[in-house]
Amino acid sequence: MRKFIFFFCALLAAPPSFFFSHRLDNAPTPEHHQPEAMPGGVAAFDFDGDGWLDLVFANAGGPLTLYRNNRDASFTDCTMASGLKNLKYSMGVATADFDNDGRPDLFLAGLNSSSLWRNLGGGRFAQVEIPLVGGWAIGAGWFDYDRDGDLDLFIVRYVRYDAKDEIFCGAADFSYRTYCHPKFYPAIGNILLRNDGNGHFTDVSVASGIAKHLGKGMAVVFGDADQDGWLDAFVTNDTTSNFLFRNQGDGTFEEIGLAAGVGVNDDGLELSSMGADFRDLDGDGNEDIFVSALANESFPLFRNLGKLQFMDVTYRAGIGGKVLPYSGWATGAFDFDNDGQREILVANGDVHDNTELFSSRKSKQPSILLKRNAKGVFESTEITAPAWHRGAAFGDFGNDGQMEAVITRLGDTPIWWKPVREAKRNWLGVVLMGSKSNSQGLGAMVRIKTQAGQQWNRATTAVGYASASDPRVHFGLGSSTAVEELEVRWPSGKVQLLKDVKTGQYLKVREP
Repeated sequence: MRKFIFFFCALLAAPPSFFFSHRLDNAPTPEHHQPEAMPGGVAAFDFDGDGWLDLVFANAGGPLTLYRNNRDASFTDCTMASGLKNLKYSMGVATADFDNDGRPDLFLAGLNSSSLWRNLGGGRFAQVEIPLVGGWAIGAGWFDYDRDGDLDLFIVRYVRYDAKDEIFCGAADFSYRTYCHPKFYPAIGNILLRNDGNGHFTDVSVASGIAKHLGKGMAVVFGDADQDGWLDAFVTNDTTSNFLFRNQGDGTFEEIGLAAGVGVNDDGLELSSMGADFRDLDGDGNEDIFVSALANESFPLFRNLGKLQFMDVTYRAGIGGKVLPYSGWATGAFDFDNDGQREILVANGDVHDNTELFSSRKSKQPSILLKRNAKGVFESTEITAPAWHRGAAFGDFGNDGQMEAVITRLGDTPIWWKPVREAKRNWLGVVLMGSKSNSQGLGAMVRIKTQAGQQWNRATTAVGYASASDPRVHFGLGSSTAVEELEVRWPSGKVQLLKDVKTGQYLKVREP
């Protein structure tokens, strides 16, 4: 099948390239309409089933782009052959195998309209009818909230917006315009679509309790905050309190963001929360939450203390003062140097494209990497040239155990960031294959034990801002040469234990 895909793409596409020709067009105007600042996401997913991560980029003023990984650090544009059509102002992308046929599918979040595309194989996609998704959707994420084996779709919506009602924001003398503060736009509810398992979805936003909580949503990530076996959803909100939707296991959710300590920061302030990751960062088995925000707001790190209580440790962890100059969008916590500890990447860029007119800050900003030192304090390193960075997809594009990032830039081509490889450090990747659970095992928690101790990591594609990442579960092992135990807690509730696992491989684990 792959030979057919290559031939078909080759007929219709430009020659393979080591650089991406895709350009994120946000269609900027002198009027500075609010949606111009918000695109755009990127997804890393293996659309052709060859075991190598491919890419799809959302776009606003231009077409989306689908790239096939050529396995040699180059990509081929396969958009024309795919049947994918662009939405006006498509903001974000979310990928997962919603129909359990072994092929990852694609959801495109957009302004006023969004769409779901089934992967038909052969590099082709077809649109699937879903309940009407109106309003301004920024992004989405797939998770099995009811544990029936079918992935459900959580759609994040921003504000009620109509370009006809756009007001003037900017200089008092009208000499320049800026993008308006979110306070000028009404909040809106998010959407939860339940997958009925037959190609049909039901809107359960109201029945689940999700819809009644109005916010200004930017991103959604999933974790099990209380380790009860039911996935919870954390939603970042722009200048309103963040949501933590606790899954009550009966089809409904309780919103506990403020009560759990993740709704606002330690000062009680509602931040311009943007991207997020819901992942164990301190190695205690509890999943923590990291949030990117705007300049002078800091990027909150909420440590999970257990029993549905989180503590803001941003300054204690050394993050607070180091990130004040930056406005963060996409973010992800991965072990980029395979030392056994996760680093945090944040893609930065000011909301405004003319920040220099009214501030000492720069509108184009570098992306940064936050790495924990020997004292447990994070240090910040700039890793890219300044740009208006937005979305990011994280994954191992070379299948060599090295996690990387592809980062989008407004008005420019993407950046493929590759960290310096630490050759003497070991790693392990886990490819989950569900049977009773969904085919990709999304939502499963994987625990490993080595001579250095234990690590936990969850299978998810919902990471950062408006983007989707590698569904495989990656562990950096440092100098450890063997994995003594590997435990998988599947979404179905099954627990699987493997012993003496060889490192330096992508291990396929099938649910028993």
